[in-house]
Amino acid sequence: MSVIAPKFRLGYFLKSLTDNIFWIIILLTLVGIPAIQIVLFYVDLPVLDGVLLTPFLAFTMLFHPELAVPLVKSLLYTDFFRIAAFPGFGFAALLAAGTIFIERKLLAKLQLRVGPFYCGKVEGILQLMGDGLKLISKEIIIPAKADKPIFWAAPILFVATAAAFVSLIPVAPGWVVADIDVGLLAVFAIIGFFPIITILSAWSANSKFPFIGGIRALHQMVSFEIPLILSLLGVVILTGTLNLSEIVESQTHYWFIAFLPIGAIVFFISMLAELERIPFDLPEAESEIVAGWLTEFSGMMYGLVQLGSYLKLYAFAALFVVLFLGGWQGPMVWPPFPEEIITEGIEAGPITIQVPGLPVTTQEMLNGTMWFTLKTIAVIFFILIPRGVFPRIRIDMLLSIGWNKLIALAFVNIFIALGLLYAGVLGPGGIL
Repeated sequence: MSVIAPKFRLGYFLKSLTDNIFWIIILLTLVGIPAIQIVLFYVDLPVLDGVLLTPFLAFTMLFHPELAVPLVKSLLYTDFFRIAAFPGFGFAALLAAGTIFIERKLLAKLQLRVGPFYCGKVEGILQLMGDGLKLISKEIIIPAKADKPIFWAAPILFVATAAAFVSLIPVAPGWVVADIDVGLLAVFAIIGFFPIITILSAWSANSKFPFIGGIRALHQMVSFEIPLILSLLGVVILTGTLNLSEIVESQTHYWFIAFLPIGAIVFFISMLAELERIPFDLPEAESEIVAGWLTEFSGMMYGLVQLGSYLKLYAFAALFVVLFLGGWQGPMVWPPFPEEIITEGIEAGPITIQVPGLPVTTQEMLNGTMWFTLKTIAVIFFILIPRGVFPRIRIDMLLSIGWNKLIALAFVNIFIALGLLYAGVLGPGGIL
């Protein structure tokens, strides 16, 4: 039986277009503008000509390009900007979105397929936007016998935990949401929530396949968390600190991957298992248990879990960069700012913005962000490659790798770090 494709109707298209424009204007007027006004009351506004800027004048300046510069400068230093935009959730979500698209195109090339193609003129570049709109518009179906409060809360908790993980990653000198002395310890505390959320979401669905996938995920994550933690003790031994920014600063002249390659390998393999990536994708084995613990999620609930998964992937890749690849350290390739801007300020229409010391986006910050992003993208690329190359391993092989081989290699890595420390090669007072 042949299926006749529906004809394109220009009138219907124009009607849907005008409807969307109408609702965008309504939402911007009723929600967007009041939200901006409320935010301005909680932002530390700058002083212009000896007078503190008021929120009402600041709102007017937002729509005046020449006058908006000092307001933008003050916004860049707020906690809200760090959490929502850079280096927090917005920056991580942007890299996560790019990772989803690149993964699909990469797997297509490896398997001699086309991959996303029709959405967007260049290689289906708008496919991600189309998938996002589809997930937002799809109906959310809750299983009849599910434990609804836990089932609803699980995707939100998953994204929130991934965002908390991201908040601990330093991207550039001074640019981190939560720069705490026990940052590495906090990372492991946050990672420990993922198995709990996974098993809760699997159990709350009250369905066979999610429960099997949840049990697999629990076994897998618990098995690989121990070698994951042990693999990083060598870095802690050589630096004497748990602060992630200080760990990056200690790699000014060398990267720890050169002296602790075994620890880096153990961490990378354990990271693949924690991320449930092939060959360790048993909790989501689509050829065996549909989609594992994700089977009953639909609509934007599934979208939130996917967003959290790729935020978690970015956070693990960034943590690998911070601990073994020197973080933001790299040759200075960003051109310096002109001296007259540093000393005299920036002329913006009728006012001159005085910049104390250095501009808002310093040379070190831009250079560090560039190197950090490039290194993180490279690590993400190596995380994606196994999906198109390796088959899924059996559960007994997975547990054997985690409990036997990786833990033994992690202890070897610790002994190497202790040898380098007591030989006076690395660490406090070392020759390097």
